Amino acid sequence: MTQLALVIDLDVCVGCHACVTSCKQWNTSSAAGPLSDHDPYGPETSGVFFNRVQTFEVGQYPDTQVVHFPKSCLHCEEPPCVPVCPTGASYKRKEDGIVLVDADKCIGCKYCAWACPYGAREFDEQRGIMTKCTLCVDRIYDESTPPERRNPACVNACPTHARLFGDVHDPDSDISRAIRERGGYALMPELGTRPANQYLPRRAMVAAGTQSGSAQSTPAPVTRGNSAHDGGESAAAAELVRESETILARLFGGLRGKARKRAQPAPGALQLPKAAQSCACGAGQGGCASAKPAGPGLGGQLPAAAGLPVSRLFAEG
Repeated sequence: MTQLALVIDLDVCVGCHACVTSCKQWNTSSAAGPLSDHDPYGPETSGVFFNRVQTFEVGQYPDTQVVHFPKSCLHCEEPPCVPVCPTGASYKRKEDGIVLVDADKCIGCKYCAWACPYGAREFDEQRGIMTKCTLCVDRIYDESTPPERRNPACVNACPTHARLFGDVHDPDSDISRAIRERGGYALMPELGTRPANQYLPRRAMVAAGTQSGSAQSTPAPVTRGNSAHDGGESAAAAELVRESETILARLFGGLRGKARKRAQPAPGALQLPKAAQSCACGAGQGGCASAKPAGPGLGGQLPAAAGLPVSRLFAEG
């Protein structure tokens, strides 16, 4: 079965936000419009963003690095946002694996926002519905567009080719080769959500076996149609993967409060039962021992791994 997804190369992402602005431009409507946000130019922009880029510094001086981390819906193969939807508005397409929201069925209860452990759901206050990244489903199948341009807007806009798009289930696709050759990984695989989108770790800055003072290795970036083999299958590469996981833990720890604030139930909306909240938000106080039903009439259970303690998923910030 086809599973369309993005692969993002953290080594060549420069944090220019071209992906963010192109996404906003392509999806302009209602609160997603570029100038209709509540505070578009303030220190903490608010409004509807399908794609966000966080920038932060890691390491200890003088060995520090700046990391730019793009984040959007991961189009999980086992999406926890789908079974909790009481109206069936959230669904996963069988033909390409894209997770979408049916605006005609969505009632804005925000159950899916609580269920998503990645904070990928956005509430459109003007329309009163949940929104999210669609992988630009309206343009990737547009036959009036040249085949080489049938990509999500963020992919075409990226000046460093840090974003790759394709079928992760096709072993011969560019993104599958990049994942194999660069050691691509999914976010928080212990949750059991099986994210389709994956990330490529930062390349080793020092050649294998060299401790300090030697020439740096600068292999060509992996781009569409050119999957370069890094050859860094070494302890240094493994350490970079572990460093990336630490970075992501810090990142999602900082986003947790904002995600919960965005996910507060709308006035008059049905309230999610507390038993379901403890699983739907990733874990309750101290974590639950096993998956619980998502709530009366919510159509299923969350993955068993959703009951992991919060301390294992987030770093308090």
